[in-house]
Amino acid sequence: MSRLALRSPLTSRRSSSSFTHRMDLLLLLLVSPLLSSYFHGGSVVNGQQHTFIIRSVNLSVKPSSDVRRDTNVTLRCQAVISSTGQEVLTREYTLYKDESVVYTKKTSSSEDFVFPLPGARVSNNGRYKCKIKIKNQNMMSDSKKLKVTGLADPVLTLSKLNVQEGEEVTAWCSAPGETGSIYFHFYDNSNESHVERVNSNQAEAKFSFSSSGSHQVHCSYTVLITADSIKSKQSNMVTVTVRELNVTPDLEVSPHSKIFEGDPLTVWCTVQNSSLGPENIDLYLSQGSKLLKQGNTSVNHSMVAQAESPDGLTFECRMAMGNIMKDVTKTVPVSELFSAPTLTISPAEVFQREPMALTCRSETFAPERIRREDITYTIDPQPQQTSEVFKMRAPFIDLNYTCKAQAKGIEKHSRTLMVRPKVDVSVPKISVDGRVIVKQPFYIHCQSDVGSLPINYTLYRDYEPVHTISVQRPDQKALFSATVYQPEEIYRYMCEASNNHKTSQQSRRLGAAVIEPVTIPTLMVVPELTQLKEGDDVYLICRVNGTPPITFKWYHDDKTSPFNTSTTNRNAIDYRVPLLSSEHGGTYYCEASNHANKITKSNKVLIVVRMAQWKKAVIGGTCLMMASMLLLVACVLYFRSKRGKREAPTELSVKPASPKSDDSLTVNLTHDTDVYNAATVKVEGASDSIWSERKPEAANEESSVASTDPDVEYTEVVHPRSADPAKGAADHHDIGLVEYAELNGEHPDVNQYHPHIDHHQDLPEPVE
Repeated sequence: MSRLALRSPLTSRRSSSSFTHRMDLLLLLLVSPLLSSYFHGGSVVNGQQHTFIIRSVNLSVKPSSDVRRDTNVTLRCQAVISSTGQEVLTREYTLYKDESVVYTKKTSSSEDFVFPLPGARVSNNGRYKCKIKIKNQNMMSDSKKLKVTGLADPVLTLSKLNVQEGEEVTAWCSAPGETGSIYFHFYDNSNESHVERVNSNQAEAKFSFSSSGSHQVHCSYTVLITADSIKSKQSNMVTVTVRELNVTPDLEVSPHSKIFEGDPLTVWCTVQNSSLGPENIDLYLSQGSKLLKQGNTSVNHSMVAQAESPDGLTFECRMAMGNIMKDVTKTVPVSELFSAPTLTISPAEVFQREPMALTCRSETFAPERIRREDITYTIDPQPQQTSEVFKMRAPFIDLNYTCKAQAKGIEKHSRTLMVRPKVDVSVPKISVDGRVIVKQPFYIHCQSDVGSLPINYTLYRDYEPVHTISVQRPDQKALFSATVYQPEEIYRYMCEASNNHKTSQQSRRLGAAVIEPVTIPTLMVVPELTQLKEGDDVYLICRVNGTPPITFKWYHDDKTSPFNTSTTNRNAIDYRVPLLSSEHGGTYYCEASNHANKITKSNKVLIVVRMAQWKKAVIGGTCLMMASMLLLVACVLYFRSKRGKREAPTELSVKPASPKSDDSLTVNLTHDTDVYNAATVKVEGASDSIWSERKPEAANEESSVASTDPDVEYTEVVHPRSADPAKGAADHHDIGLVEYAELNGEHPDVNQYHPHIDHHQDLPEPVE
C-alpha cells in the first residue's frame, strides 16, 4: 500500500496511459472476432478475378411521401457499387414495410429496383426500406415513411326493409376500393351493435329488431395500420456516449500538381494509427464507379493521367471494418495535352460525287510538353490517312465520319459528323392544279421528284421569267397563279428548277385541257313554227359554243324545274316532242353549262299548235249541215207565214180620180166582193191598167228569200172627179173600182173574169 502511495506522478501518468492503451487494445480484441465474422460473412467479397463493394443504398418515394388516395406511388431503390472486371453481379433486392418483407427480386441488371404502388390506399401507409445483397455482402437503406390520406365512403345494403319484430335482417357494409385489414362497425340508430374484422373490403352482419318503429341502420369502417395504432408515453431518457475509433484512411496522389495528360500517376490508400491486425481491415481505392485496387492496410495504383473532367480526377480511399466505414477523397487537376479534335467539312454544302475536304484538328495543345507536329490524325472510315485534311469525293448516301487525334499514348475522338451529300435536282414536272378556265385564274404546279432542298422554281412565259418560288420544306409546293384568254396560250408556259448555282433543269411546255365557258344557246324548232299542227313530231334543237361535256336543261313555260336534263360531248342537242297536242303549246327555252360553272339561257320560243286538217273538215261539214238545216227551217217558216197573210182580209187604199181632191178613198176588199173576185178590172177613161209590172229597182228592195211565186204589188189608183157635185155622188161606186192584175210581165185579158178561180192563196201583201 505504501509503495503504491509513494509512486511519483510520472509513474502514475505512465501507468494510467498504459492502462488506457491496454483497455483500448482489449476492446479491439473483444470486437475483432465479431467484426471479422461480420466482414468475412458477407460484407466484402474479394475474389481472385473480381472485386466489388457496395458503397450506398438509397430508397426514394415518388412523387411524395405524403399523397392522397388514388395517387400512383413509386418506390425506387438505388445502389451505388464499385467493382473491377467485367463479371455480371447478381443483385437481390428486398423491400420491407414495417419490418415485414413485401417483395423480393433477383436481377443481373445494374438498373435501379422500382416497386410501383398504383392507386395508393390508406393500407399502404407505413415505413419502407430496401436491402440489396450481392453474394455475401448486403446493405440496408434508411427507412422512408409513406402516408396516404383519404378513404372511400362506405356503402350499406340490407336484405329487407320491412320486417316484423324478431325477424332477422342481413346487412352488408362495403369499402369500395380499399385494401388491407379493416374493422367494420354496424349501428342501430346511434348504438354500435356489431364489429367485424376482415381482410377484404366487405363485411356482413345480422340484425334482429326487438322493438317496433323506425330504426336507422348505418355502418363505418377503420383501416388497421400498425404503425399508427395507439402509442404509449415516452420512456425515461438514457444517454450513451460513443467514442470515435482511432483508425482513419489516408489518400496520397503523386504528383499532385502540374499534371498533364499522359503523365504517370501513383495513388496510395493506407490506414493511419491502426493497432488492429490487417485481417480486420479492408481498403478500397476507387475512381468514381471504377474500383482501382483492394487491400488490407495499404494499397497503391499506377496509371496514366487522363483529362476526363474539367474538375480533374477524383479518387476515394474507403476503409471497411465490419459495419464501420470511413473514407477520404481527393481531387487532382489534370491539364489537357491537346484538346479533343473537331471534324469539319468544306464546302459546307456538297453534291454527290463532288470533291470535298474533311479537316480534323485539335485547336489547343500543351506546348511545354508536345509540338503540334506530334499530334497525328486519322479518320474513320478511311483510317489509312494521317493528315489533318482529308480530300475525297462526296458519297452517294449519308455517311458518318469521325476522326481521332493521338499523341504520347493519349487518344481523343471527335464528335460524329454526318455528311449529307445533296442531290442534283431532276427535270421538273409542270402541271395545273385544278381546272383551267378561260379568263379565270388558275395555278401551275412545278415539282422535281429528286433533288435536295431548297429548290428554286421559276415560271416562264414565252421564255420570259414570270415569278420564282423557293421551296424550303418537303410539304411546301411551288404554285404559280396564271390566266389564259385563249386555249392555245396554255402552251406558252414552262418552269425551271435549280438547287445550285451551276446547273438547272427545265420542264416541257405546259399541256392541259382548257375549258371555254358556254356561250348563249341558240334554240331552233323543226319544222317551222307556222307549220306546226296537231299530231306532228317537233324537234327542239339547242346549240352552243364551249368545251364539252355540256349539260343541257329544257324548260317549258315558267316552271322552275327542267322537264329534261342530259349531258353530252357535243355542242348541240335535240329534244323530240312526239304527237304534238294542245298541251304542248307554250314557251320553251334551254340552259347550257359545263365545267366552267357558267349557266347560260337561250331565247324563248312560243309554240302554237294548230288544228289538224281533218278536224277542220269535220267542223266545216258540221257547220254547213247546220246552216242548211237552219235555211230549210227558215224557208218553211217563211212559206207558212206567207200563206197565213193571204188568208187574212186585205185592205187597199184608193185615191180619188179627181186631181182636185187630196182625199183618198179606201176600199175594203173581201172574199165576197166583186172586186176581189174579179180577175181584171178596167177603169173607163184610163189608158193603163192599175196593176202594172214591177220595176227592176223595186225588186231589189224586196226580201232575198227565194220564192217560186210571181211578185205582186198593190197600187193606189186616182180617178179624175166630175165637176158636177151631184154626179160625183152618183159615180161614187164607179170610182171605187179597182183593177187587179198579176205583175208577171204579161198583159192578161182585162175583161176576162173567172169567178171559179180561187186567188186566196196568191194574195200579195198590200203596198202603200
